[in-house]
Amino acid sequence: MTKIILGKNQYGKAEVRVVRVTRDTDRHEIEDLNVTSQLRGDLDSAHFEGNNEHVVPTDTQKNTVYAFAKDGVGSPEEFLLRLGRHFTGEFDWITGGRWEAEQYTWQRIQGDAGEHDHSFVRGGTETRTSVVQIDGDDTVVIAGLQDLKVLKSTQSGFVGYPKDKYTTLAETEDRILATSVTAKWRYNRTDIDFNEVFADVRRLLLAGFSRNYSYALQHTLKEMAEAVLEAHPEIDEIRFSTPNSHHFVVDLSPFGLENPNEVFYAADRPYGLIEASFLREGADTDHWSWDGIAGFC
Repeated sequence: MTKIILGKNQYGKAEVRVVRVTRDTDRHEIEDLNVTSQLRGDLDSAHFEGNNEHVVPTDTQKNTVYAFAKDGVGSPEEFLLRLGRHFTGEFDWITGGRWEAEQYTWQRIQGDAGEHDHSFVRGGTETRTSVVQIDGDDTVVIAGLQDLKVLKSTQSGFVGYPKDKYTTLAETEDRILATSVTAKWRYNRTDIDFNEVFADVRRLLLAGFSRNYSYALQHTLKEMAEAVLEAHPEIDEIRFSTPNSHHFVVDLSPFGLENPNEVFYAADRPYGLIEASFLREGADTDHWSWDGIAGFC
């Protein structure tokens, strides 16, 4: 009989939708999260013997999310740290895990008298993301965002690439550069004002995208990463996954019209997909905390 052993494993409750409304005053606040909790530890008996004495129910994990939200959310990173420390502290056999959140933003509706106190519209193009990984005594926070749609209408080109018999793309020194940025950055400590740093990293990413001429999306990602890593020593690494949203100049000559980079066809597929990670010198190039985070090289 073949002898097998248990490899990496985790389990939990995925995508717990929780909305917390703060009603301390007539002016309400909304915190809207999608939370995933996954536990790791001594779970051999559950897999090999059908013994569930170490299996904290996924329903319990869901209910813990709701109960903790009653005390407030704060930043998504702080909320996940609370969850992770609770599960690893409450259950001796749970030695680690992965806690993840997406945060959706809501903006106040502008009413007749200005911002409304309790009416909101879903705001922003991007979703804020957070991951907390715990392994024994090690705790790592990875923050990020996804679907941050950006476009520059000039100051971008693509030339000097190799060509063979299958190449049809024409070189250009003036094109639209557009993408939907997914970025995640790894902190080297946890005593951080996560909301403040997130806002500044977002600002720096946008500034880095827009600042200089882009020779390729790869080149622009380096500019964005450099701005973040220079400004924030508490961040050791930032990773990007960015689809190149192609905009092709439409040939209007059949209609007797010129088109000096004014009318474009926006193609949603196929698309170039550019991924890269940037680290400060001396940082771990293959840090364990990225295990289980899909979508990056």
